[in-house]
Amino acid sequence: MTAAGRADAAEVLRLLDERGRTLAVAESLTGGLVAAELTGVPGASRTFRGSVTAYATALKHELLGVDAALLAARGAVDAQVAREMAEGVRDRLGADWGAATTGVAGPDPQDGQPVGTVFVAVAGPGGAVGAALRLAGDRTEIRRATVAAVFELLTSELRKTRPEKSPEAKDREEHGGKGCLQP
Repeated sequence: MTAAGRADAAEVLRLLDERGRTLAVAESLTGGLVAAELTGVPGASRTFRGSVTAYATALKHELLGVDAALLAARGAVDAQVAREMAEGVRDRLGADWGAATTGVAGPDPQDGQPVGTVFVAVAGPGGAVGAALRLAGDRTEIRRATVAAVFELLTSELRKTRPEKSPEAKDREEHGGKGCLQP
């Protein structure tokens, strides 16, 4: 685990915890690296539900519900496939948020896509968003950069949501507890 990866994972988990939300991850080219970074942070179990490493194309359909016709037409290295993976893992693992990675780490092209073609996606209560990446480097560098990119996208989306109020703050507001001025 890299120091930067640990910091990015810690920030994602902090934001999830602050908002009272959970996360599940679907990985292809990263092969479990996203989940490893998350579970390397103490306390990850408060918000991280689990992951599915669907490396084989058929598993993207069978385990995550990615449309079989989409996979047949475009292959696994596709922006819509990434979004459907994020939505599928969110649904199947019962999480508030889902994140996904798919792409080509090399050494050879796949599905007509050159090495370094990567798609990451995040699905939350408001729908799914994704990012297309063209990464350079060797297999390890591409996989590490993909992990960083999915954390960056997830952090950006989580920051657009509001933290939940703590139970005691909510109780004070609803029941006129200490600190509330009542007429």
